[in-house]
Amino acid sequence: MEDVDPLLLERQVCFALSVASRSVIGAYKPVLDPLGITHPQYLVMLALWEHRQLSLNELAQLLSQEPSTLSPLVKRLEREGLVTRVRSTSDERRLEITLTEAGEALRERATAVPHEMARRLGMSLPELTAIHESMLRLINAAKQANGAAEN
Repeated sequence: MEDVDPLLLERQVCFALSVASRSVIGAYKPVLDPLGITHPQYLVMLALWEHRQLSLNELAQLLSQEPSTLSPLVKRLEREGLVTRVRSTSDERRLEITLTEAGEALRERATAVPHEMARRLGMSLPELTAIHESMLRLINAAKQANGAAEN
């Protein structure tokens, strides 16, 4: 292994992650199209199905996104009748996002997505779980490395 060039493109974790991300998200498209949502909207809906109501800032934190990135997504989901956006009565700076009945109903149709994705990817749920656990360790390590670099 010592004679392998450490700068070969195919040996870079960042390259593999980039290609994997685009490929997996692309594989979601035909599965999510019948639900009428995009992959980023699916992530928002997953968070809301779990928590029922979130502020825009809470949603951004859960999804590791900026509120300004999520705001247009949430507006589109509102136009589709899946969520409502209401200013908090106790703090008008706080935007509360809540599922509508249609948003709740979509959850039932979305329950098939994880199994369909495993089937499309040709991987078992245990394999995908192991990849997921590895990815979480990688994310945590990268966050720690970023924190160390900032100090």
